[in-house]
Amino acid sequence: MQNFLIGLGIGVVLAIVLVVIMSAKRHQEILATNKETERLKRMLTDRMDLESEGLAKLKEQNEELKKQNENLRISLSTYSQKPGRKEVARLQIYQLAVDRLTINSPGFGAAWQAALKESEDEFQKTYVGVQPFIKRLIPIKTDAAVLPQTVETKDK
Repeated sequence: MQNFLIGLGIGVVLAIVLVVIMSAKRHQEILATNKETERLKRMLTDRMDLESEGLAKLKEQNEELKKQNENLRISLSTYSQKPGRKEVARLQIYQLAVDRLTINSPGFGAAWQAALKESEDEFQKTYVGVQPFIKRLIPIKTDAAVLPQTVETKDK
């Protein structure tokens, strides 16, 4: 019986040693797992912080671009309403009409060139002397009937 107790004692001691060794290994695995979990949590937190900063910057840039877009829209609207814009557009329309008439009407070209030359000479005179001063004070409106009369007197 003594041998049995010695064998049992050795078996129990070996079992305790094995339990302690297995417990130590399991504790190390748990520590490694916790350490890895903490590392992954830090990485995730850092990534979320970076993404939130990037998203905040994008939102800020988006708002700034919206403001610039609105300012440009208002500026364009204001710019198109300034005096002279409608007149320039109207002059472009008139130029297209004159070009079409010059091509399609055989007698129009010569009459147009004469009227254009007279208008250019008159316009050049508006830069020198008393006439520009008077034209600034009293705007002159032209009639459609004025141009044909000057063309007819030039032809005679």
